[in-house]
Formats: sequence, structure tokens, C-alpha cells
Amino acid sequence: MCGICGLVVLDGDGTPDRGQLSAMNDALVHRGPDSEGYLLDGPVGLAARRLSIIDIEGGDQPLSNEDETVHVVQNGEIYNYRELRGQLLEAGHRFSTRSDTEVLAHLYEQRGLDCLRELRGMFAIALWDARRGRLVLARDPFGIKPLYYAEVNGTLSFASELKALLRQPGFSREIDLTALQAFLAFNSIPGPYTAFTAARKLPPGHALIWEGGSPRLERFARPAPVPADAQRSGSGRELAAELLETLRDSVRAHLIADVPVGVLLSGGVDSSALAALAAMESGEPVRTFSIGFREESFNELSRARLVASRYGTDHHELVLEPDAAELLPELVGAFDEPFADSSAIPTFLVSRLAASQVKVALSGEGGDELFGGYYTYVADRLAPYAGPAATLARPLVERLPSSSGKVSFEYKAKRFVRAAGLPPLARHHGWKEIFSAEARAELVNPARRAEFDPVAFYEQRYGETEGADPLARLQDVDLGIYLVDDLLVKTDRASMANSLEARVPFLDNVVAEMALSLAPRHRVLGFSKKRLLRRAVAPLLPREIVHGKKQGFSIPLASWLRGELQPFARDVLSTETIERQGYLDAAAVQRLIDAHVQGRDDLSRQLWGLLSFTIWFDRYAREPAAA
Repeated sequence: MCGICGLVVLDGDGTPDRGQLSAMNDALVHRGPDSEGYLLDGPVGLAARRLSIIDIEGGDQPLSNEDETVHVVQNGEIYNYRELRGQLLEAGHRFSTRSDTEVLAHLYEQRGLDCLRELRGMFAIALWDARRGRLVLARDPFGIKPLYYAEVNGTLSFASELKALLRQPGFSREIDLTALQAFLAFNSIPGPYTAFTAARKLPPGHALIWEGGSPRLERFARPAPVPADAQRSGSGRELAAELLETLRDSVRAHLIADVPVGVLLSGGVDSSALAALAAMESGEPVRTFSIGFREESFNELSRARLVASRYGTDHHELVLEPDAAELLPELVGAFDEPFADSSAIPTFLVSRLAASQVKVALSGEGGDELFGGYYTYVADRLAPYAGPAATLARPLVERLPSSSGKVSFEYKAKRFVRAAGLPPLARHHGWKEIFSAEARAELVNPARRAEFDPVAFYEQRYGETEGADPLARLQDVDLGIYLVDDLLVKTDRASMANSLEARVPFLDNVVAEMALSLAPRHRVLGFSKKRLLRRAVAPLLPREIVHGKKQGFSIPLASWLRGELQPFARDVLSTETIERQGYLDAAAVQRLIDAHVQGRDDLSRQLWGLLSFTIWFDRYAREPAAA
């Protein structure tokens, strides 16, 4: 695991500045505190910070092929590198290390760009083919590992995190107003947008290729649900047995490391299954790490302890107090563009806890999107039948008082009645929408507004899966947008800020291929979610976990913002600050705070987004910014 960055002189005439490259690399030291490396060759400069996981002694980057005509830096892990290495040795290639990164150089030399389709793993790669004068940037099909790029003054820069690009002289900090609208709708910024007009995210499963002139984008992989008439047949028992073996194989692959591997254990079915399988595959007690809360409805340490006890793990816990006033600025520094998924707090802290013991930890991202784990999928299935009744009931439901409990009944009921009567894609967004179009219009300074329709943003992704069943198409939208630009961003930044590599076995190629072939009844039926996954792991886990409500690292934010964090929120979102920044309407912000504090509605996610944006703006958007 590493942080990577680089510079390319696009007209091919000149060499990148070593000082600029070093400054960019220094911004990524948390991603790789163990070593650093550089390559300057003609118009290209590559750099890497390394967190030593595989081939600790010999795996420093950049790495190259035998004649040093192909050079590679990589952020990630290739889990089938041993098999690929064996094939390449038979083809006559000679290796100088045991690193998975060196395999990439030889595999590209052997198979060209087609090599990207053979990789099983998570990766962001930069590869320089000196013979052809070709630079290749590539990102794994699920977008597990990030990669940003920008063109400034004739130079292409790229990096694992946006903060490294800010080190490039001439980088404009002009805020992308479309990205601002997207952030207010989603509480994260979906790719290819970034907070700045000058930079973009490389989409998952894409390569950016430069061979002189202008770079071009090519898609090399696109995980997608199968057509409805091609879904897997077979009994639930047979499929569950196959899924369990597939998950076992994925966990076995994700345990490959020359350092100890732990598990981030929330107490839900996904992370509990990973802990169980890791314990079964490991020759020594697996280290597990969990977060708890004083608020009872959010505290699920007891479930995590059930798994830890059953498998004799070396278990570690932390009870989280509402100290977000101290943590939020630290999180803003880690995420480097507006990001407001409040579960980043416990993810950040459990990563810090894990990093005190291990360098690698397994995490459960992807299980919900692939196997149907969200209540929104239940709502998607029920809405065609309940929509008219929900519309009639809306005036009554809207009068329910706001609760501070975890995903309370009134919160879910209000979300359901507000969106149930809409078309499928619009209502799917409605279940999760942060600020509606009307709310955004009221909130954003008229001079800072831009046109952005979240549903239209979904439509391109949705249109690519025509012929798949309706639920699978909506899951695919989440897989390509919410998972990539919220959950995986959260996990990557929170873990790497603590120099911890987080691995996600559910997003293994083979696991995903099976999940994407399942009929709807194996995912969601009535109010039952993740049906096949629960059946598959039932023999491994306590009944309370297999049949319990959805778990996760969520926090009691509504309660905190009505209590201990209220002074912090009012201070950060003061009229003076909002007017000085000039992007939001101060009076609208104060109305939101009052409505939440007075219990008229649960606006905790909206307020957290505004807090995140306001702190981020003063750190990164003003010149000069602290990078």
C-alpha cells in the first residue's frame, strides 16, 4: 500500500521539476511512512510513498522490468500476483523482488494494456513505458483506490489524494459550483468531479493514457448485473454453499501479507463474516477492532464481542465520546475535499485503534450494495404497491416529532412518504437525498449556484444496465456512485490517514461476479435483506448477528447536535463566517440549526455537511491553503 504521484510535461519537451514532485510526495507521507522513491525519465516523473506490506525488504517503488524500459508505481494490492508471476517466469521474465508491483511491469511488457483485465485486487497504477513514450494511469474496476489528476500550465499531475495536487504551482483553487451542488445533494462529491474545477477523479475501471499530445480515457472494466433472463438458477442451499466458499477464497486472498492482518468489526453480518472467515484461515488469533457509544441504540459492542468470543480473537474496543469538535478539523485535513458522511468519525478512530496493532485490516464495504443490505432496497420494492397510500398519509407522517435515535421510525417514515410516489430512479435518490433542489436553491448564494440534477446524474449509470431486473439496476447505481465516492472514500482516507491499509474482500472480482448474477429473491424479499448472504454465513455466526438489524459505524449525530455539539455548530456556522465565505445564505443556515435543535426535523446530516464544507473552505479553498 502506498501513495503515488507524478508529473508529465505534455508537449514532451522538458523534464518535470524534482522539487515539485518531492513536494507532492511529501503530502502523501501518511499513506506510506516507511520509504519513498522517485523516477525522472524524459518528460515523466513518478514518485511513491510506501507502507511496507509485501516483500518488506525488496518492494520499494518505483519498480521496473529487466531492461528498465517499463517503470511502475502502485497504490494497492494485487491478490493474484503469485499466479501471474508464475506465468511470467514460464514466459522467460526475470524478477529482482517478490513484490506484487514488479509483476505489473512484467505483465504490461508481456500483454500491454490488456494486462489490466487480468488483475485481481485493488489498485491505482502509474506506468511509464519509456520505449513507446506512453504513460498509463489505471484505477481498479470498483474504485477502491483513488486517483486524481489535473492539467496545469502544460503539465499533467496526478496523485492518490487531492492535497498533493495542491502543491503544484499554478493550481487553481476555484471551487467547482456543480460539485458544490452535488455535495449538498449527496454529502460527498461524485466523480469525475472534485471540489476544484482544475482537478478530476479517474473513474473506476478506466485508464488515462498519454502518448504525446492530449491524454485520453479508456474504460477497461465495468462490473454490472447480468440481464434478468441470465440470472443464476439453483436452490438457495446450493447457492449459499457456493457463496460461502467464494467468500472464503476471497478472504484467504486478502490475508496475503508479510505483516499481521486484522478486521474492523462493527458487529454487523458483513464484518462478522469476515472476522469468522479470517479466524478460520489464520494460524494465530486474528486481531479485531470495534467502536462503541454511550447512547444505547448506537452501541453494538455486545454483538462484536459475540464474534470475538466465538473465534478467540485478540479483541480491542474504544467507546466514542462526542468530541467531534476536535475530530472534525482533523477529518477535514484527511479528506481534503468536502465530505460529510458522519460515520467517518468512528471509521477514523477504529482505524487509529487498529493501526496501533496492525498495518492491514479487512473491512466490510460492498456487501450492502452487492447483496441488498439497505432499507432503501426494501422501500424500492414496496413503493410500487404502497406509493398511493404513502402520498395520502404524508400530512400525518410529517407531523411526527423528530427522534435522536438510530435511523428512527419517524425518520424512515418521513423519507418513505416524501419519495414513494416518484419514478424509480427519483424515489431511490429521494430515500437518501440530503438537500432537495428547493432546499439547495434557498441555501446557496444566488451568485454561486449551478444547475445540477442528481437524478439526471444517475441516469447514465442506470441506462447502462437496461435488461437487468429493476432492483439490480438500482443496486448498480449505488455500486458505481455511493459506494465509490462515499463509502470507499471514507474507508480509504480514514485508514490511510492512520497509515493503515484497509482491504475489502466483498469487492473481490469473483464474489462480485456471483452477487451480480443473483435473482432478486436472493437479495431482498419483503422486509428481509441480504437473504442469500445471511444464509451462507449462518453456520459461522451467532443468531443475533445473522438475523439482527443492520449494523455499522454510525454515530448518534442528531443527539450530539442537540446537546454537546450545539455550541460548536453555532460557532462554526456563525453568520459572520458564512457571509465571509460567500457561498451559503447565513439566514437559511441559522433556520436549519434552529429547526433541528427544536426537534421539528432531523437535520443532522444536513448540518454535518455544512459544518464539513465550512471548515474545509477555510483550510483548502482560500489562498494560500494549508496542504
